[in-house]
Amino acid sequence: MNFMTFNDMLRRTAMLLPDKTFIHWVDRDRSLTYADAVEQSEKVAGALWGLGVRKGDRVGIFAHNGLDYFMAMFGAYRIGAISCHVNVLQAEDVAYFAQNATPKVLIYTHDMFPLIDANRPKMPSIEHYLCMDGEQEGAQDWNAVVASAGSAPEVEVSADDGAHLSYTSGSSGAPKGALLPHGAPARASHCIAERLQMTSSDVTLGATSPASSYGLVVNLLPCIHRGATMGLMSRWNIGKAWEDMDARGVTLFPANPLLFDELLTECRKRGRKPSALRACPSGGAPVPPELKKAFLEELNVYLVESYGQSELGGFVALGYPKEESGEQFTAIGPALPDKEVRILDENDNEVPNGEPGEMCLRGGFMIGYWDMPEKTNEALRNGWLHTGDMGRMDSQGYIHMLGRWSERIVSNGTVIFPRTMEEAFFSHPAVQYVAVIGKPDAGTGELPKAVVSLNDGQTATEKELLAHAVSILGEKDSPVAVEIIAKMPMTPTGKIGRAQLQAREKGE
Repeated sequence: MNFMTFNDMLRRTAMLLPDKTFIHWVDRDRSLTYADAVEQSEKVAGALWGLGVRKGDRVGIFAHNGLDYFMAMFGAYRIGAISCHVNVLQAEDVAYFAQNATPKVLIYTHDMFPLIDANRPKMPSIEHYLCMDGEQEGAQDWNAVVASAGSAPEVEVSADDGAHLSYTSGSSGAPKGALLPHGAPARASHCIAERLQMTSSDVTLGATSPASSYGLVVNLLPCIHRGATMGLMSRWNIGKAWEDMDARGVTLFPANPLLFDELLTECRKRGRKPSALRACPSGGAPVPPELKKAFLEELNVYLVESYGQSELGGFVALGYPKEESGEQFTAIGPALPDKEVRILDENDNEVPNGEPGEMCLRGGFMIGYWDMPEKTNEALRNGWLHTGDMGRMDSQGYIHMLGRWSERIVSNGTVIFPRTMEEAFFSHPAVQYVAVIGKPDAGTGELPKAVVSLNDGQTATEKELLAHAVSILGEKDSPVAVEIIAKMPMTPTGKIGRAQLQAREKGE
């Protein structure tokens, strides 16, 4: 079934399952049915229209997860406006996002007030500040504005219109605002729901921010497609999350490897998994093979790896909720039917099976980077979206991630991608996170060096970890050095902060 816009999807499911719970807010034990959500999004659309928001305008949302967050999104979509997302984990950069996206309205939670107040002079496009938690200085009460709003007129919104503006994590440079249309993510999320074997009986828990397109395409939209129930948490707490999953019968928990590691520890502590949990779609960072193996063997839960970007509105590849063997176990998975995926060389020619190249796709992706035409042209050249990530495709069509082109290490003219080395370190029980980066070297240009953080309560020496890698890879294909650090730097989306590590290595 092909839905044109996000609101078409919501209205369609509300017609079929009006009394079915759509969203459950764990922190406040509040829920909305599908019919409630349509009614509330209409009120929000009226409120935004009354504030002068029109088709194509940006509605900034700078808030923690909550019911109001999602209703603000659907209210904006209803009138053809664009929801513009500022991740609270990137709060210090709020002025940068506002200057780039130029929203007319900014909706926020009360704890963001000090930053907003300090940055007002730098955000001249914002005409109305709306606080979700009550009136504040210079801001109206969001709930009061919505409650007193009139109706919004019907606005023609198509699959090609802009809908969702979210920013890249900035792991390899300044964050870029990727503008997704309605149509491509709607089609992609239908395919994702199929791949994950979702039905209306599924129940999810979402812990990642709607500011990331990952939550949009793996949780929110697939739930709407299938009439499933979506759970959300404002503030992550592993104990509370485990109890909610167990009590509500959560079947799917989409998150990132950082949170899955915490969930595995919690399950070990409690002696079991949450009762109904069957699969955990993973995004944001590569999944350590040992973590995937532990989920399957200890919990009988499939940790389903995916690979996507803010620019895609979907995935390059997604695994199946089933046990894989051989080289497919460490692969991401096959491409989905909404997109054509190819491994291309530097001239955009397809490379032979098994050979490394850049992962590229066509068939639906972002409109472009907001107000960055040169970056857009670079990423969307020759009709393909160029991910900037390197991979290979095996004979079964499974995609194997090698790493970002910007993460490559060039040693004596040979290009080295870090993932194989990193997977060797992840197989050591003491290792929590590892990133293999380039160590400047006068003779070779760069040498591979592993930077490692350890699991709580675990000990290991740098010499021991290097010997472990050599035992798996051989000396020739192993890093030349290992450094153990107390805490691994992370981006807001749960990725290792490689740019910080590389700058630190160069003494910047």
